[in-house]
Amino acid sequence: MHTRNLDDGFVYVGALLFTLIVNMFNGFAELPLTITRLPVFFKHRDLLFYPAWIFTLPNVVLRIPFSMIESIVWVVVTYYTMGFAPEADRFFKQLLLVFLIQQMAGGLFRAIAGLCRSMIIAQTGGALFLLIFFVLGGFLLPKDFIPKWWIWGYWISPLVYGYNALAVNEFYSPRWMDKFVMDKNGVPKRLGMAMLEGANIFTDKNWFWIGAAGLLGFTIFFNVLFTLCLTYLDPLGKPQAVISEETAKEAEDNGLPRETVSNGSTRRNGSMKSKDGSNNKEMREMRLSARLSNSSSNGISNGISRVMSVGSNEAAPRRGMEMKQQGVTDDRLQLLRDVTGSFRPGVLTALMGVSGAGKTTLMDVLAGRKTGGYIEGDIRISGYPKNQATFARISGYCEQNDIHSPQVTIRESLIYSAFLRLPEKIGDQDITDEIKIQFVDEVMELVELDNLKDALVGLPGISGLSTEQRKRLTIAVELVANPSIIFMDEPTSGLDARAAAIVMRTVRNTVDTGRTVVCTIHQPSIDIFEAFDELLLLKRGGQVIYSGKLGRNSQKMTEYFEAIPGVPKIKDKYNPATWMLEVSSVAAEVRLSMDFADYYRTSDLYKQNKVLVSQLSRPEPGTSDLYFPTEYSQSIIGQFKACLWKHWLTYWRSPDYNLVRFSFTLFTALLLGSIFWKIGTNMGDANTLRMVIGAMYTAVMFVGINNCATVQPIVSIERTVFYRERAAGMYSALPYAIAQVVMEIPYVFVQTSYYTLIVYAMMSFQWTAVKFFWFFFVSYFSFLYFTYYGMMTVSISPNHEVAGIFAAAFYSLFNLFSGFFIPRPKIPKWWIWYYWICPLAWTVYGLIVTQYGDMEDIITVPGQSNQTISYYITHHFGYHRSFMAVVAPVLVLFAVFFAFMYALCLKKLNFQTR
Repeated sequence: MHTRNLDDGFVYVGALLFTLIVNMFNGFAELPLTITRLPVFFKHRDLLFYPAWIFTLPNVVLRIPFSMIESIVWVVVTYYTMGFAPEADRFFKQLLLVFLIQQMAGGLFRAIAGLCRSMIIAQTGGALFLLIFFVLGGFLLPKDFIPKWWIWGYWISPLVYGYNALAVNEFYSPRWMDKFVMDKNGVPKRLGMAMLEGANIFTDKNWFWIGAAGLLGFTIFFNVLFTLCLTYLDPLGKPQAVISEETAKEAEDNGLPRETVSNGSTRRNGSMKSKDGSNNKEMREMRLSARLSNSSSNGISNGISRVMSVGSNEAAPRRGMEMKQQGVTDDRLQLLRDVTGSFRPGVLTALMGVSGAGKTTLMDVLAGRKTGGYIEGDIRISGYPKNQATFARISGYCEQNDIHSPQVTIRESLIYSAFLRLPEKIGDQDITDEIKIQFVDEVMELVELDNLKDALVGLPGISGLSTEQRKRLTIAVELVANPSIIFMDEPTSGLDARAAAIVMRTVRNTVDTGRTVVCTIHQPSIDIFEAFDELLLLKRGGQVIYSGKLGRNSQKMTEYFEAIPGVPKIKDKYNPATWMLEVSSVAAEVRLSMDFADYYRTSDLYKQNKVLVSQLSRPEPGTSDLYFPTEYSQSIIGQFKACLWKHWLTYWRSPDYNLVRFSFTLFTALLLGSIFWKIGTNMGDANTLRMVIGAMYTAVMFVGINNCATVQPIVSIERTVFYRERAAGMYSALPYAIAQVVMEIPYVFVQTSYYTLIVYAMMSFQWTAVKFFWFFFVSYFSFLYFTYYGMMTVSISPNHEVAGIFAAAFYSLFNLFSGFFIPRPKIPKWWIWYYWICPLAWTVYGLIVTQYGDMEDIITVPGQSNQTISYYITHHFGYHRSFMAVVAPVLVLFAVFFAFMYALCLKKLNFQTR
C-alpha cells in the first residue's frame, strides 16, 4: 500500500481496524467454552472443592501461550504483507498490542459467560457489549461527535485504547512524519500528524503506552469480574421434575404421598399389572378399528424371524491399532457373530449381556438405525425379507437418550407424532383427526401420562419432565404410531426402583396389546427381570449364549445354566439376572475351560430355536408382503403443515430466544439512535458522511450477527430431535427445513419493523416513502440472510459450539470486504471476487445508494475539492444508484441460498453416528 496522501492513510486505518476487530472477535470462542464448563464448576463450588479464583487463574494462564502463538502468526503474516511501518521496534510494539487485545477479549467474553450463564443470553450479551465498545470505540464516531450523555462510554471502551495505540505506533513512523500535506488553511503539516488529526486520534506519542496499559487494565478487570460472578451468582436453571395436579394437591394437603413399588404394581402370572385392575381397560382402548396392513389380527408382523452373521467395523482407530499389535490382522472389528433368534407378538424379550456384548448394536441393526459399518445376514418380517422403508412404518424405536422437543407439551408431542405417522386411511375407513386425537388420549392413559398432558417436556436435567416421565413419553411417542414391533434401548437406565417399575408396567401393558417388544436391559432387579417372557443373552464378541423362555421365577433359564457342569446353583432369593451374568462371565469361562457360545450351539435349545426360526422364515399361506404406496404416511404438504405447527409452538415458547433477540434489536436501535442523534441532517463534510454510513453498517451487522448467534442453539437442539424423527420415518428433511425457514419470516419482519422505525426517525434520514421502503427492504433481507446463515452453519457442524466458531471466522471477512473499511476501488483486483460474494457488501451498497445516491448537497473532502454527495459516493465507494436493480434481487438470493444450503446439508449430512 502507498503512503502518499490522506486517502492512502485511511486505507491503513482500515487495515489497523481490521487487525483490532479480528483479534477482538477471536475471543468469542471463549464464550461457548466457558458456558459448557460452568455446570461442573458450580457443582464443585457448592461442594466447597475450591474458591472461584482457582478456576479463573488456570483459564487465564493456559490461554497465554495460545494467544502468544496466535499473535505471532497474525503479525508475522500480516505486518509486512500489508505494508506497515518497516521499523523493527514498531513490529514488536504491534505484536504486544495484538497479544494484549486477545487477552482483553478473552477476559471480556469470560466475564460475559459468567454474568449470563446461558448460551443464548450470553451470545446476545456478547454482541451487546461488542456493539457498545464498537460504536463508541472512536473510529465509527469520533470523540468530538459523541453526545455528552454517551461520552462516558468512550472512555470505558477497550477498543479506544487499542485503536489509538495501533494508530500512534503506525503514523509516528518516519515515512509518515517526513512527508507534508497542506491543511485547509494552506499551511504545511506533517502527513502522519494530519492523518491522526483527520481520524480524530490522539496525537500524543505516549498514547501507545497509555493504550497498552489500558488494555492490560481491562484484562485484569474482566477476569476479576469473572471471578466475582463465579463467587456470587448461581446457575440459571435448576433440575425440577413436573408432577401432576392431583399429586401436587395431595402434597399440599397431606405432605408427599408415600408411594412404593409394592403398592404401585404386583407380579401376577409373569406380568406386571396395576392393582386397580385397569390394565384390561387400557388394553381394550389401545386397539384401533383396523391395523396398518392386510395381515392377521395379532399384528402387522409375526416378528423378526431371523438374524444371522451381523458384522461391523466400528472399532475406534486407537483400539484397532492395539488389537493389531496383539495379533489381530483383520481390518474390520466384528461386533456381532452368528446371532440367530426370533421375536414374536405378545412376547416381551430381554436382550442382555455384559458391557460391550453388542446389545445396542444388535438392536440398531434390527431397527435399521446403523449409520456405519458392514451388515451381513438375513432379517425377515412375517417370513418376508425386511424392507427398511416399509419396516420404519410398522416399527418403533425408543432410544436410551430420551430426545424430544423441549418447548412442546406431552400431549402436543404425541399429537405431532400421531399426525405424521398414522395414515389417512386404513382399508376403506378414513382415519380422521378426531380419531387420531382420541388414540393419543388413549395412549396417554396407557402410559399413565394423562395427568401431565399439559406439562412442557423441557430440557433433560434442567427443566420439565423427570427422567422416568421422559422414558414414558419416549414410549408413548412410538405407541401413537401404532407400531407392531417396538425396540427399547435400556428403558430403565438411570431410574430408581419406583420409576423403573412404572416404566416396566407401561412396557408390560404395551406387550399385552399384542405387540412385539424387545428391550435391552442392564442388570435389572428381580421384579423387572421377571416381567420379561424371553431372554436373548449375548457374551462379549456378540455371540449368543442363551435364547429362550425365562419361565416362572426364571426357572427355565436357571435350569439351563445349572445343567452346565461346574456352574454353581443359584442361591435362594438371589437375583437370577445377576446370577446369570456372573456364571456366564469371561472369568467363569476361563475357570471352566469352556465357551458358553459353543455350548449353546450344541444344545437342544439351539436346535429348537433353529426349527422355530425356520418355520417363521416362511410366509404363512394366504399372506402377502407389506406394501405402502408412499414412503411416508403423510404427503409433503401434510408433513410441512405438521412441522410448521410444531415450530410455531417451539418459537412461541422460547422467550430466551425471541425476547432476547427482540430486546437486543430494540436496545441496539435506541442506542444507535441516541448516539447518532439527527446525524442524517448534518452533511457538512466527507467524515460526517462516513460516520452515517458507519452507523447504518454497524447496526445491520450487529443485529445480523446476534440473529445468527442466537438461532444456532435452537436449531442445534431441534436437529437432535430431527435425527430421531427422520429415522422413524415421520417426514423427509425438505418439509422440515422449509417449515423452520418459513417460521423465521414473521419474527424477523416484526424485528425489522420497529428497528427501522426507531433508527430511521432518530437518525433523521429523509422521510420519503421510497427511501424508507428501501431502508426497510435492505434491513429485512439482511437480518433474514444472517439468520439463515446461522442455521446453515449448524447444519454443516456437529454442534452449535463449532457452528459459532465457524460463523465467527467469516464475520471478519464480512467486515473486511463489506466496502466500508476498504472501499471497493481500493480492494486489490485479485481479491475483488470476494467482495461480490460477500453478503454484507451488498447490504452496505443498498443502504448507502438508496439513502444518499441521489443527493446533490455539497460536502468538503479532505485533500480534495468540494464535491456533491452523489459524486463522492460514486467515486470514493464505487456505488451507482442504477445498480439497485441488481442489489435488491441479490439480497433476496442470499437469503434463499443460505436457506437452501441449510435444507440441503440437513438432508445430506448426519452427525449422529451409530
